[in-house]
Amino acid sequence: MTTDAHGALIYTMVLASVADTNMTDAELETLSEMVRFLPVFREFDIDRIPDLTRDCIELLQAEDGIDRALDLIAEALPDHLRETAYAVACDSIAADGRASQPELRLLELMRDRLDIDRLVASAIERASGARHRTL
Repeated sequence: MTTDAHGALIYTMVLASVADTNMTDAELETLSEMVRFLPVFREFDIDRIPDLTRDCIELLQAEDGIDRALDLIAEALPDHLRETAYAVACDSIAADGRASQPELRLLELMRDRLDIDRLVASAIERASGARHRTL
């Protein structure tokens, strides 16, 4: 199984959203908003989202699904989009206002697999949390 960079970013968001086995409405809405507004998705065909989501969930249900998904994401992303992938994962997780232990563990795995510097990751995480705060 392979995908392109857009597919890898969608996989990243789906993976982050289901890390705690519960994709919330807020997480789903955040995914949709990111696809509509982020410059990286300007050339993306939004009709691909249901198929990519289904394919990612099927992959995650396989043995070693998380590792296989992370490998696929890492292989499909050019170096300059790895931090973008980490940022969309953080935004997906922050969307419901809290991060569970499985979600935090996934971010750790993703940092390692995508070779994201720890200080850079901290800055991305902090910015994501700030964007998703409410009154």
